Amino acid sequence: MATNPMQRQARNSFLLGMAVTLIIAGIIVALLFMQIKNLNETLQTERAGSVSVYVLNRDVTSGQVLTEDMFSLVTVKSSGVPVDATSDITGLISSYSLCDKSGNNIYTDTDGSLYMQTNDTRTTVYRDETTGNYYTQATNGTRTYIETTQKELIAKVDMRANTVIASSYIARSDELDTDDVRQQEYNMVVLPIDLMTGEYIDIRLQLPGGQDFIVVSKKMVTIPQVNGQYLSDTIQVKMAEEEILTMANAIVEAYKIDGAKLYATKYTEAGLQDGATPTYVVNEEVANLIEADPNIVSEAMAALSERYNANNGQLTNIRNQYINNALSTYGDEEALPDKVEESTTSTQESRQEYLQSLTATGTTTTTTTTTNTTTNTTGQ
Repeated sequence: MATNPMQRQARNSFLLGMAVTLIIAGIIVALLFMQIKNLNETLQTERAGSVSVYVLNRDVTSGQVLTEDMFSLVTVKSSGVPVDATSDITGLISSYSLCDKSGNNIYTDTDGSLYMQTNDTRTTVYRDETTGNYYTQATNGTRTYIETTQKELIAKVDMRANTVIASSYIARSDELDTDDVRQQEYNMVVLPIDLMTGEYIDIRLQLPGGQDFIVVSKKMVTIPQVNGQYLSDTIQVKMAEEEILTMANAIVEAYKIDGAKLYATKYTEAGLQDGATPTYVVNEEVANLIEADPNIVSEAMAALSERYNANNGQLTNIRNQYINNALSTYGDEEALPDKVEESTTSTQESRQEYLQSLTATGTTTTTTTTTNTTTNTTGQ
């Protein structure tokens, strides 16, 4: 059907309007797409530069017991986070709960007091400041002591709410430093191949006859670095004065006894496992030195006395029977036998390969240094 000029003009205007509308809509869609793309890239960049950390959701004071309800997990920019606020510390807090053997959690009230929630019953929990044990108390004053599944976390410093938790701010109750604690460095201990910073070990002395003694118990290790490279044969551990002297005695005797070996064993679940009781007894000269050392705190002195005199001096008898006997048999000043040295070197080389494999996979920037034998030491 024929159209008049007015109709054609109207149709053309409509089509032109539609075309302009589509073009504008296309431009808007393109701009929105670009904005969304830029936003996604920005979010990805922020995520790449962000880490998940634990923060306090309330103020705490130095020495206060920390319970799991006091922590909140947040995502923040990594540039503003202490180095020791991620990785090991995050894993520690995520697996931490202060509870009894039945699984009943202990929480912290707003006033700082402790309580236990069992079903609909809320019970106040007290902490004996002398022994560190927890208990509930009946109205007649009778105490019922609570056995917890983990050692509690303690605040080492005052902290305000929203403080990012770092390993230097907290410690387990059995890791708090006394006045005589120092950081020691050893490179004569045969280490597990996959030992890394933050793991816990016992250091043991093995005699050629198969006897095995725990020298020091449950020590957290730090693997030192030189120019950003981890040392494959060296560890740093915190030691109390009596532990330093005990370790020194064990090193000397490991040197004197052909075929003896100082080595480390790892804890599989350090957060849940109590430290082993040391079974190595120092010789009479070192024992006298320990007894006369004014730097050894009284609690440690009492613990040593109790350990060595337990069961009618059983540990001392074991020393006379095994260690002293081994010293009299192998007590020369010559180097360790070739086979022991070869075994130690082989273990260190395997550890070196393990650290290098971490570098290859991008896990850490580890490499190694020269290999030492079991007779070398630093920090003594």
